[in-house]
Amino acid sequence: MSRKIIITCAVTGAIHTPSMSPYLPVTPSEISDAALEARKAGAAIVHLHARNPRTGQPDQSPEAYEPFLGVIKQSSDVVINITTGGAPTMGVEERLKPAVVFKPEVASLNMGSMNFGIYPILEKMKEFKHDWEEPYIEGSRDRVFRNTFADIEGILTTCADNSTRFEIECYDIGHLYTLEHFVRRGYVTPPFFVQSVFGILGGIGTHSEDVLHMRRTANRLFGGDYRWSVLGAGRHQIPIAMQSVLLGGHLRVGLEDSLYSGRGRLAKSNAEQVSLAREMVEHLGFEVATPDEAREILNLKGGDKVEF
Repeated sequence: MSRKIIITCAVTGAIHTPSMSPYLPVTPSEISDAALEARKAGAAIVHLHARNPRTGQPDQSPEAYEPFLGVIKQSSDVVINITTGGAPTMGVEERLKPAVVFKPEVASLNMGSMNFGIYPILEKMKEFKHDWEEPYIEGSRDRVFRNTFADIEGILTTCADNSTRFEIECYDIGHLYTLEHFVRRGYVTPPFFVQSVFGILGGIGTHSEDVLHMRRTANRLFGGDYRWSVLGAGRHQIPIAMQSVLLGGHLRVGLEDSLYSGRGRLAKSNAEQVSLAREMVEHLGFEVATPDEAREILNLKGGDKVEF
């Protein structure tokens, strides 16, 4: 099982705005279709955010999630992962609500407060479909994405009785040490799922030495008690995914993390990126995990124990 590769697909996120790509899923039907297509292409897990269907603005209300969660569950065996990251403009209580209401198998969990800069995009973007987009992007110049120790502890304790496990997002080396702090205190139990994030302005870089440093540090801190996955932002998506596979890990793709499927070529769907990742995994001589195999690898509670 250790060499079955889990592909996670993050289908829309809260970083990119509708003006950046016409293929970014926004409406509930677009999000559910994207998730189901990603599953058919080889994704075992879909990482989900919600958006306002008219404007594309990030929306973390349970009402925004409800129209697509049931559709995905009823139509597929894919593991559903609900973000608690929401958007950097949101407070932690707002971000946590969908995970509390729907009790998913997996929820994401950020391991530290950080600068999260997307404002350099404005050097190339000059036209916007919606009024909120430009100030949202520019605002990241002076915005801290808050994830304090109290915030993290609150999310862990709130979800403890739901048996929800976490995609633990680590954007820098210090985040691994924060995770070790919560493991030592008994808030996180193995096997925990560490998602190392590379290439966000404010976090660790994308050099191969950065990837190796993250892996070596996690190995030293956690030994065999964790499962490792990576995501590379933008054009680094597939190269960093390949490094993870070669280092014994799993991978994440999707339009949340990159809008492209090649140099200067917008991906027309999340499934396109999943297919590229799957081809890479298989060319390297490995197999992609099914959702049930991912459940076994990550010790998940099963799709019959969620509240949607």
